[in-house]
Order: sequence, then C-alpha cells, then structure tokens
Amino acid sequence: MHITILTAQGFNELDSFIALGILNRVKRPGWRVSICGPDEQLTSMNGVVVQAQATLVEANSADVVLVGSGMKTREFVNDPALIGQLELDPARQLIGAQCSGTLILAKLGLLQGVPACTDLLTKPWVQEAGVEVLNQPFFARGNVATAGGCLASQYLAAWVIARTEGEAAAREAMHYVAPVGEKEACVERALAAIKPFLPSATEGHPVA
Repeated sequence: MHITILTAQGFNELDSFIALGILNRVKRPGWRVSICGPDEQLTSMNGVVVQAQATLVEANSADVVLVGSGMKTREFVNDPALIGQLELDPARQLIGAQCSGTLILAKLGLLQGVPACTDLLTKPWVQEAGVEVLNQPFFARGNVATAGGCLASQYLAAWVIARTEGEAAAREAMHYVAPVGEKEACVERALAAIKPFLPSATEGHPVA
C-alpha cells in the first residue's frame, strides 16, 4: 500500500505532516507513506525545507493520493508542466484533498457533480471552478474525499485508514495521536466525521 501526500512549493505543514504522522501509525508490511512533490526539495509557507520522497508521476500509480494545500496552489493548477503530470483515477485509487488541494482536484475534473470541502480562502476559487462548497470539515463520495481547515487533515488520514485497514485501525491511530485526557472524545469526533462516508461494501477492506 503506497500512500502519496502531494506537497508542492509553499505547502502548508499541517496538511502534509499531520496526515503523514497519523498514517504512519499503521504498521504492516508494505505500508508506505511518501511526501510527493514536483521538486527534490520542497519549501513550506513558513520556510521549512523537506526532501521529497516521490515524484508527481509516482502519485499516478499510488494506491492512495492525498493533496495538501499551500500558498502557490493557483500557480500549480495554472502551470501545465506541473498539473499535466497528474493522471489520478478514482476507479483504482483513493483520492483526498485538503483546503486549496481541493482546487487541484477540481481542475483535474475529479469533482464534477460532487460537492466538496475547502478552506474559506480557497472557497471562491473552487466555486469558480464549478464545484459546490460545503460548510463542513469533511465529505466523501466513493473514492474521492475533501477536507476543509488545516486540522481537518486528521479526518482525511482516518478515512484512508478506515477504508484500507478498517475502522478499528483508524480508531487505534487516532487514539495514539489524540491529547491525553481527551482521547476518547477526539477519537469519537474523528470517526463521527468520516463514518457517514464509509461505504458498507468496502468498509474495513483494502481498496482493490
């Protein structure tokens, strides 16, 4: 199971790193989570420099792709040399996006007729792309999910784990990262956000 977290220049650390940390709570052979980007070195919106572990092209063959947000997302979607490398397919991949990452999914045509979540700043751009924006932190239809607000990245991570490893695994991962004294409440809040969007036919089973 290869999970790529698409992380472009000017990225938001919370989107990429929270998801990375939670997803890496799953410990099983073959489980791999990679920061994926257009360049070998990626600099965040606050100047943090990280090494990309996978390329944009590698995201096309990953089992799961999560798209983070950042200050330069509109530049990304308007650059054919960058967005043109992405050929994501919800028929064979789980695909999720966070905040302005939702704009990338919209530009790729993955949100046609599907409402989505995003942050307040990105909302008008996503609406201009013809997508209905919901006033909620998480939404999924089939294999495509979106989240709005930096800390909603936990819901994307929990959704991926629940869809691929089962609800119990999602609970365990969220319990580990939740604040002491608030663990049960945090776990229940996260599961409440994603459970309406876990299709019964696939809940608890790996994606084919």
